[in-house]
Amino acid sequence: MTVVDTCLDVRNDPSEEDDGVVRTGTTSTCVSHIITSVIGSGILSLAWSTAQLGWIGGPVCMILLAIVTYVSVFLLSNVYRTPDSIHGGRNKSYIEAVKNSLGTNQTWVCGLLQYVNLYGTGVAYTITASISLRAIQRVNCYHQKGSEAPCEYSDNTNMYLFGIVQIFCCFIPDFNNLAWLSGVAALMSFCYSSIAIALGFAKTIGDGQIKGNMIGIPAPSSIQRIWNISQAVGDIAFAYPYSLLLLEIQDTLKSPPAEKKTMRKASIISIPITTVFYLLCSCFGYAAFGNDTPGNLLTGFGFYEPFWLIDFANACVILHLIGGYQIYSQPIFAFADTWFAEKYPNTDFVNTVYPIPMPFSAKPYNLILSRLTFRTIYVVTTTIIAILFPYFNQVLGILGALNFWPLTVYFPVEMYILQNRISTWSRKWVLLQTFSAVCFMSVCLLWLDRWKV
Repeated sequence: MTVVDTCLDVRNDPSEEDDGVVRTGTTSTCVSHIITSVIGSGILSLAWSTAQLGWIGGPVCMILLAIVTYVSVFLLSNVYRTPDSIHGGRNKSYIEAVKNSLGTNQTWVCGLLQYVNLYGTGVAYTITASISLRAIQRVNCYHQKGSEAPCEYSDNTNMYLFGIVQIFCCFIPDFNNLAWLSGVAALMSFCYSSIAIALGFAKTIGDGQIKGNMIGIPAPSSIQRIWNISQAVGDIAFAYPYSLLLLEIQDTLKSPPAEKKTMRKASIISIPITTVFYLLCSCFGYAAFGNDTPGNLLTGFGFYEPFWLIDFANACVILHLIGGYQIYSQPIFAFADTWFAEKYPNTDFVNTVYPIPMPFSAKPYNLILSRLTFRTIYVVTTTIIAILFPYFNQVLGILGALNFWPLTVYFPVEMYILQNRISTWSRKWVLLQTFSAVCFMSVCLLWLDRWKV
């Protein structure tokens, strides 16, 4: 099972291998998927990250990670097609590309890192959605009862509500049917990002000063300072790379032109757009709040007018996270569907399809019990973990640091070298290995400093 769009895959070159699957993905749908997966909960923490790194370190870190992300996209998009791939020349998922290029042992490592990160993103999105819902509740309460009112609301209840919505959304079979949800989510991300930028700008102008400094917020100790800086870099790293989903998105693209060309074109459009939004949101947020910059930027505007605009922005966040949760969950869902089909090929639990009539649709919904059971358990567990560990910035920082080097740099570099038969110690080999080594050392230094006693 894989992620595909639905339309005829037409090729000009008859010698090009084809798996018979129909696809309709274009540059615009690819941009939509990328923006939905990239501009997510991470953008709300970037003002806090800039506050830790200062006016110099924050923007520089974002620009450098944007460059690293595009290099990763260039390398990874090139390994979508390999002659000995198990799907007629296509690597339809990240883990499949690693398996075909690097072997079984590295596949286990890759699979563990990838699925832990995807699963953790679902947890982070659940936490973020509950924070945004609580912000709506508190803003309305303060404006009705005054700023001194005890407006406290349970995050647990909000997480339960988000989980219930996700259980229903999990009935969407795969990426095949997510184009509309991805489009809505991408639109929502632009809405709340623009509102956060506008509110930060308005508050800065209203206060008549640009807050913050060149080196960031001071900390009570050097250990705490190191911790804050490494967490800030982790937050930024979490906000950028979409390597985990790149090949799944690329597998939705029709050809000609070649899928890698469309992916690179979409990335050239998407990465600068997201970088500009990140810089504007983080810089205006830091300028507005200075040392008091919150971990979730929109929660800092609770007492500002017009309050309905803040409510709308937080509602956009929630709608975006509903779509983003599904985007990041699809590789795990696809893996589970494939595993069940291979493990239990002759059981009704896996193979029997129960058609359910749907209102306003001529086609029934095809219910499969194994899919329903696994996805429900998946949502329930992400909700429970979110309730037990409701630490927004900490979750984002850990996920960003965990996935940055191996999934964004190491595996794409190694697969590109093997597939293109780049000779050891050639100029291109040295350049790629240097790029990988520099990124690895940067991550190591951050983590060594973070845990330094």
